[in-house]
Amino acid sequence: MKNTLRQVFHSPKFVIGFVIFAALLLTTIIYPIVVTADPLEMVGNGNFFKPGTYVSVKDAVEGTRYTLNIDVKSGSLDNKISAEDKEAMKEWLLKFGGLTEADIDTDDVEGLIGLWEANYSADAQQKGLTASKKKYYVRLNNSIDGILLDNDVIIARENPETGELEQSATVGSREFVNTKDVANRRTFILGTDNFGRDVLTELVQATKTSLRVGIIAGVIATLIGLFLGLISGYVGGVVDDIIMFITNMFTVIPSFVLLILISYSVGQNARGVNLVGIIIGLTSWTWTTRSVRSQVISLRNRDHVNLSKLSGHSMMRIVLTDILPYLASYVVMAFILQISSGILSEAQLSMLGLGPSTSTAATLGLMMNWATAYAAPLNGSWWAYFPVVVTIALIAFSLNLMNTGLDQVFNPQLRD
Repeated sequence: MKNTLRQVFHSPKFVIGFVIFAALLLTTIIYPIVVTADPLEMVGNGNFFKPGTYVSVKDAVEGTRYTLNIDVKSGSLDNKISAEDKEAMKEWLLKFGGLTEADIDTDDVEGLIGLWEANYSADAQQKGLTASKKKYYVRLNNSIDGILLDNDVIIARENPETGELEQSATVGSREFVNTKDVANRRTFILGTDNFGRDVLTELVQATKTSLRVGIIAGVIATLIGLFLGLISGYVGGVVDDIIMFITNMFTVIPSFVLLILISYSVGQNARGVNLVGIIIGLTSWTWTTRSVRSQVISLRNRDHVNLSKLSGHSMMRIVLTDILPYLASYVVMAFILQISSGILSEAQLSMLGLGPSTSTAATLGLMMNWATAYAAPLNGSWWAYFPVVVTIALIAFSLNLMNTGLDQVFNPQLRD
C-alpha cells in the first residue's frame, strides 16, 4: 500500500491535479469559518456592483478630510467619459465640426471637451446620422455640459424649524478621506451578482454544493456500475445477457436527454441538491458497468480465481477477495471521472433551468443560470460568470489530471 501511494504521488500529473483540487476543497472549508456572512444575503440594492471597496458616503462626508495637492481633474474626466464616447466625439468633430485628425487628440480629454463645447451644435447639419444617433449626441452633450468647471459640492441640511435646506459644508475637489477612517465599508472582491449578493462568498458555497452533487452522483454511479459489472462479468450466461441488454438500452439513449426528462418529470419543487445528485448518478452508470465487466471477464479465469473455486469458496468471497482488489485502482479512477461528470451535468441542467430548486444554497450551474438570465455577459458584468467558469474548469481539469496520473501509474502500457 505504501509503495502504491509512493508511486501515485511521484506522478507529476496526479500531484498537480491533487494540489488544485485540494486547494479548492480547503477553500470551501476554511472560507466559511473566516467569513460567516450568509452567502445568499442580498447586500446590494441593485444589480451587478463592480468589484471593489464600498464606503459609506455619509461617513466619508462627516469624517476627517485631508487636502492633497494632486491633479484630480484628469482622473475625473477619464472616469466620466468612456473610450466609446471619446471616439464618438472625434467622429462628429471630423464629419460636422470642420476639424482634422491633427486637431483632435483623444488622449487629451480636457482639450477634446474644449473642442466639443466650441464646435458642437444640435442644430448643425448632420447628414447621414440616424435619429437615434443624433439623440445620443444630445445626451452626450448634456452629460459633459459644465464638466470642466471645478466647483465645490455643497452639502445642505434641512432646518427642523423652517423645513428649508441650509448650507452646512462644502466639499472641494482636492479634499480626500482615508478609507480606514470610514467606519462603514464593505469589500466585494468579485463584486455582487444580479441579486446584490457577494459573488465570492456565493461562489465558495456554490463550489461546495456542486462538489456534494458530484460526490453523490459519483458514489451512486460507481456503486451501480461496479455491482452490475461484477455480476455480469463473473456469472455470465443469461444474467450477463440481461444486464448487458439493460446497459445497452441505457447506452443507446443519450444520458443527458434521459437526465433532462427525469429532472423535468420530478418537478421544480421537489428538485433539491441531493435529489439532483441522485438523478445524475442513476443515469451515469452505464460506461462503468461495461468497463468493469470487461475487466472481470479477463480476471475470472486466472489461476488464483480457479483455485478459490476448487477450494469451494462462495461466489461472494471470490468476487470480494480475488477479483475486486485487482479492480480497486480502476474503481478509484472511475469514481473520480464520475465526480467530474456529475458536476458538469449539474451545471448543464441548471443552465437549462432544470437544476436544484433551492433558496438556501447555490450551485455553480445556478450561478451561471442567474448570470445568463440577467444578461451579465451582455452588460459587461464579467465577475458574475467568469469566476464560475474558471472554477468549473479548474475542478474538471484537476480531476481529469488526477485520473490521467493514476492511469499512468496503474496501466502498464502507459508507464515510462
